[in-house]
Amino acid sequence: MKQILTLTLFVLIALLLAVPSKSVAQDTLVVYATPNYIDEVIGRDTTASGLQAHKAYKLVSRDTTYLFSASITAKSDLAIVGVADPVTGRFPCIQPAVLPDNSIPGNFVTMVGKGTKLVLNNLYLRGRATNGASNGGNLGVQISADSITTIMDNCVMEEWVNLAIGYNGNWDKFFITNSKFRNMVHPNQWYIGEVLRNEWPGNVYTDSVVMRYNTMFCVNGYAAAPVTKYYTTYFDFSHNSVVYTFKNPLFVFNVTHAKINDNIWYGAWAGGIALAEYPWWDQLWSPEIGSIIDLDTLSLATDSLFNPSDIGNPNHKMLSEAKRTVEVKGNVYFWPKALTDLWTAWNDTATVDSIYTVTWMNTRTTNMFADNTHWPGFVESGNLNADPTYGAGINNVLTQSPNGLIDWFVLCRSNTLSITQWGYQRTEVGTAQDWVPAWPLPEATDMAYTNNTVKNNSTDGLPVGDPWWFKNGPTAVRPLPQGVPVAFALEQNYPNPFNPTTSIEFSVPSTSQVQLKVYNLLGQEVSTLVNGEMKAGYHAVTFDASRLASGVYLYKITAGNFVSTRKMVLMK
Repeated sequence: MKQILTLTLFVLIALLLAVPSKSVAQDTLVVYATPNYIDEVIGRDTTASGLQAHKAYKLVSRDTTYLFSASITAKSDLAIVGVADPVTGRFPCIQPAVLPDNSIPGNFVTMVGKGTKLVLNNLYLRGRATNGASNGGNLGVQISADSITTIMDNCVMEEWVNLAIGYNGNWDKFFITNSKFRNMVHPNQWYIGEVLRNEWPGNVYTDSVVMRYNTMFCVNGYAAAPVTKYYTTYFDFSHNSVVYTFKNPLFVFNVTHAKINDNIWYGAWAGGIALAEYPWWDQLWSPEIGSIIDLDTLSLATDSLFNPSDIGNPNHKMLSEAKRTVEVKGNVYFWPKALTDLWTAWNDTATVDSIYTVTWMNTRTTNMFADNTHWPGFVESGNLNADPTYGAGINNVLTQSPNGLIDWFVLCRSNTLSITQWGYQRTEVGTAQDWVPAWPLPEATDMAYTNNTVKNNSTDGLPVGDPWWFKNGPTAVRPLPQGVPVAFALEQNYPNPFNPTTSIEFSVPSTSQVQLKVYNLLGQEVSTLVNGEMKAGYHAVTFDASRLASGVYLYKITAGNFVSTRKMVLMK
């Protein structure tokens, strides 16, 4: 459990790592879009042992796109950080080149070093080349070794028609925040075009998947698929907007510890389940009609890894089930009428193959949440069936011509797919030397839905779904209030529990001498964070506990006659 609680905090670590620290900045190579391919610059910047010569690569060109001719294959840590435009926020763009034989390269980055870390920040990653073509087998990111940590923050990934991120190593970790995945549609494979995937057949163990503040818009396959055919330690999918997927948006039926909170699911699993697909892949253990939230009992293999202490007990299976913790709160789900009318008409007149239509939570899953005896750690509340009321362009995805989802549905379910793709305002790739994608993203206005009941349905006060569309920017730690406070105050640290850093906020109504110290439970001082004069205002300091052991710590502020103490928990 200690490890599980710790993993949730990497969302914020991702934000801290987005901009290299001073030590990293001293070992940063600035990379320009021309004259060389980006893979030639980064991929060849290695030591004699094949490790990256620099710790980070800073992309500064925004007046044209970076091209890659082959995958950047890294054996050691790799950080690629774009410098966003200070006015518009637009990121540097990267896309495949057209090779001399007119082929298109595949993966952008391939990580092959066990235990390494990949950081991607402020990047617009396109899967289509300068001639508009794509490699049908390409991946934006390929993770091909064990225990790799992938941190992606504030990125756009567009038209990676196979996978945005795929992995086949054991015990990998993924922390994906503030990112947009758009038009991930393969022209004739409806199970391909996915955001995150434990690759077929999903036979590796996953350490953790944390995905927060993202939008998955027009995606054929899974928004998140650790494919819990094998064990996944922790899964957190919160505050994401999942708008139109053809197949099931999640593949997590075997999870042991998960949070699935405050998401919007709009038109998800629009393709339904063809009779030929059922039960097959999406219902591996005990067949049940699929649903957005779709859980099952643990497999024997997962049982043994998850709960080794009870192996040999004749009631091992149910003892394991009782230790699972799954939280599903504050979600909003909706299927637009044009889509449900399509399902009805198709099943009334189908001559090829009718479909099963999906629900929010199927009978098996509903019963698990209702059974507090066998699944006391399953909690669901506040999930709402309501129309967010997006802009007109969102519903036009269904009926537009060409590239409409309804037309694509008919082609798919009639077995006549060829080269057609559906999506929302797919980027027209330019051939000019100074071509760059449109910014802001064309869906920015349409995504700012207007239903305040939906907006206020979350568990934490942020708009349900991806808050980006209301803030026009990424979601980080809580912003400090403005102005001058009327009284001294010490806030609860955030996040809490934490590992290894956390933010401590306090208020000073007038210029004062302030001390802020941290103590262990024995009363021994372990750190002095502030000791001096502070001006009136709201302040925040970062406490780095990387040298300390896990446990409960106290932090105490003294300012004039004001004294306050709070607890915080370090979980490593």
